[in-house]
Amino acid sequence: MLKNIFELLIISILSLSQVFSQEDNKDPKAWTPEDIVYTESMRSPVFSPDGTMVVWSKSKAVKKKDRFVADLYLTRLSLKEDDSFLTTQLTYGDDSDYSPIFSKDGKSLYFLSSRDKGKKLWKLSLYGGEAEEIHEFDNGISSIQLKDENTLFFTAKNGKTLYDLEAEEKEDDVQIIEDSLHWQPSHIYAFDLKEDQITRITDNEKPIRSYQLSHDGNWLYYTITRSLSYGADAQKDPYSYLVNLKTDAKKQVLQDFEFPIYDVQFTADDSGFYFGTGFSSDPEWNGAGITELYYYDLASAKATKVDLDWELGVGGGYTVAGNDVIVSLANKATMKLAYYTKKGTSWSRSEMDYDDKNEHVSLNAIANDASKIMYSYSTASKLPQYFVADLKKAKVSNEETFITLNKKLEKKYMPKSEIMTWTGYNGDEVTGILYYPNDYQEGKKYPLMLNIHGGPSSQDTDEWSGSWAYYPSILTQKNMFVLMPNYHGSTNHGLEYTEAIKGNYYEPELEDITKGIDKLVSEGKVDRDQMGTMGWSNGAIITTMLTVKYPDMFKVAAPGAGDVNWTSDFGTCQFGVSFDQSYFGGAPWDDTNGKTYNENYLIKSPLFEIEKIKTPTIIFHGSEDRAVPRDQGWEYYRGLQQVGKTPVKFLWFPGQPHGLGKITHQLRKMKEEIAWIDTYLFDKKPTDNEAFKEDSPLAEIFKLEEAQQVNGLYGVSNKGMLIPETVSVKEDSISLGRFEVTNAQFKAFKNTFSFESGKDNYPAVVSKTDAENYVTWLSQQTGTTYRLPNAKEAEKLQQKAAKRSKGQNNLNTWAGYDLTADDADLLLQKVNSLNYSLLKPVGSNKSVKVGEATIYDLGGNVAEYSATGTYDYSAYDFADPYDQKPVKSEHVGFRVVKK
Repeated sequence: MLKNIFELLIISILSLSQVFSQEDNKDPKAWTPEDIVYTESMRSPVFSPDGTMVVWSKSKAVKKKDRFVADLYLTRLSLKEDDSFLTTQLTYGDDSDYSPIFSKDGKSLYFLSSRDKGKKLWKLSLYGGEAEEIHEFDNGISSIQLKDENTLFFTAKNGKTLYDLEAEEKEDDVQIIEDSLHWQPSHIYAFDLKEDQITRITDNEKPIRSYQLSHDGNWLYYTITRSLSYGADAQKDPYSYLVNLKTDAKKQVLQDFEFPIYDVQFTADDSGFYFGTGFSSDPEWNGAGITELYYYDLASAKATKVDLDWELGVGGGYTVAGNDVIVSLANKATMKLAYYTKKGTSWSRSEMDYDDKNEHVSLNAIANDASKIMYSYSTASKLPQYFVADLKKAKVSNEETFITLNKKLEKKYMPKSEIMTWTGYNGDEVTGILYYPNDYQEGKKYPLMLNIHGGPSSQDTDEWSGSWAYYPSILTQKNMFVLMPNYHGSTNHGLEYTEAIKGNYYEPELEDITKGIDKLVSEGKVDRDQMGTMGWSNGAIITTMLTVKYPDMFKVAAPGAGDVNWTSDFGTCQFGVSFDQSYFGGAPWDDTNGKTYNENYLIKSPLFEIEKIKTPTIIFHGSEDRAVPRDQGWEYYRGLQQVGKTPVKFLWFPGQPHGLGKITHQLRKMKEEIAWIDTYLFDKKPTDNEAFKEDSPLAEIFKLEEAQQVNGLYGVSNKGMLIPETVSVKEDSISLGRFEVTNAQFKAFKNTFSFESGKDNYPAVVSKTDAENYVTWLSQQTGTTYRLPNAKEAEKLQQKAAKRSKGQNNLNTWAGYDLTADDADLLLQKVNSLNYSLLKPVGSNKSVKVGEATIYDLGGNVAEYSATGTYDYSAYDFADPYDQKPVKSEHVGFRVVKK
């Protein structure tokens, strides 16, 4: 009985039972999972020393490796082509190229790559040529920085010890998870680019965590990890050191800070550096709070807090501009850029004006002399746009488009959105991003899908959102509202708001979300009987508890990588000790409330109330997840399965960590999730038959059923005449005849045309003149322009015909084996002795996709006339796989093009 409603799906072996709904696929403006996953973005831009060039990276999908890789691009700001900056792709292939840095003279690039096991340094001349291998580093290379024109710094380990080598020789697959006695450090090294010589710079006994060089190469800041368990328990924050590379003098710095130091950036004159650090009420666990900005002065050896004059703190980071700093300030559901001018030991704030882009700009890069700035602009309803502009202190001018990406997505439906506010827990203002249904009509109620962000110390802002985890643009085209709530515990809303859930996990978050729902219902926007919830990580954690506390509220739930048992999370999560103690007030074994254990680990775990859940739930988890340990997914699934109150489905992604990396896994997650939502929120029962194969002969019959007929004859009726049916290649483009023009269709034009009885749906074999006269007549009869394919179209159709010729009605297929050019003429002699015609009714063989059009008989049946000649193959023609040019055929018909 249970197996009828519960399903465990192991993604590596079982097939998808329900696919992405058909109505979304038919509309070319509709978003698909592929559109989301393959959305382009610009990453890691770096200005050249003189500010005239920018190197940046863009990812691409490599299907055979089932992953994304990054290629490097160069944009020259001093050159334009077709009114756009000249951009050149620098690297190609199936490997990732990353960490590009300009040489000091700006004539070359150094970069790292995943090719050759990622152990090589590469150099590329910007004047042309192939990438040159500079050196192979036996122990690896990472975090490269140029000290001067001849010296490059990097981090690496020392190499394998005898203990390591002997461990590898043991004939078993035992994995050593932690070994405090053999904790191999990494160091900072210098590589002499001229002499090909490596020198160790640091003598630390524990691993390097991060480092930063000053611009003049005289100062080195670095941090070391002090504890093997630091990632789990946040104890013993990394030590910070400062080295004078001229004198080799080293000293420990920033010892008074209770939170780790991050993102050190030296000023232009190298008199000091800016850095960020956290602040909260529980520094013992590095608990979530706000980010503060400091400045360390080298001369006085003192750190000064930069007074941001902004209660909410740093939001989206900061970038040094000369000796000043540009800060992305936390601003609840947006970010706000501000310029801070350094004056001695104080700073003055100036607003940065981006006109209508204000509060929607993300800073990407600043030129070395702070004269140019790169930034992106987007909203929840607008795809990212990339700009470059002149910068003079806080003033931005002469804005120009840097690069245009995602041109294919510009015609997609862009969701309407707004920042929503309401009163939540403790009377505080809660914010969220509300997306409207595509066909929204005021006064009408619509379904609602919650998209709950992870963290919890994260936030949703009014910027473009689209990924395998969250995809509001797809959901809104299903005519539902989508709400992304910034519940208590989210960042960007101030210290008190972020810390409100410590020792109080779930209660504030659930109150915030349910009150947001109440507001939408009271405004007449949302139908309370049609709601769902989804989220990844902490979004899944909140989703699960919503279905526990409100068993009848949601029709569907889609949690990914979420916890259900905080006791097991404490020991198995890679940061469980610090996270759980911060939010649950201690360890599981701590005596609380008169008990010999910490009861929060029980009463806050959905597993112990899982019998309350009645919401159909689809669960996702990666097998290698250490952020939310993989067995949380199993506990979740097993609990729902054993209780037996609701359908449950569990997708397990082999080899995947907390975030899905494989392209196939990302798409599978989305499509399964959408199908689940369709089934349980919209009550769209699965239409796909599990025994039905999409590329089977039976599937071709179903496709053929879409072709229009008049009394059994292919075509459509126009003024009582049978004419060819056409199908659109793409939006605002030409349409092609679904079939070659048939005997019956041609006879409507030329009454004297004759053919054998019963062959009305066979292709008409006619002269070129007759074909030209037919399309002229057809244009006059219908008032629409019809023609034969032009030369360019015919060339593309010939390429498609050659590529898809296998299994079509041509001589190769009739041969019954892999016909060769040597045998073709001999076989044709045999064929010519037949009294039987090899031609078939149109649509007898497998369909072919040309753009968005499904057409038939391309690759066989009859060759076809174009305006300048012929293309394609007939049943009597050999489709030579080594010579794909059009053949001279004696059996030629034609296919119409409608403009």
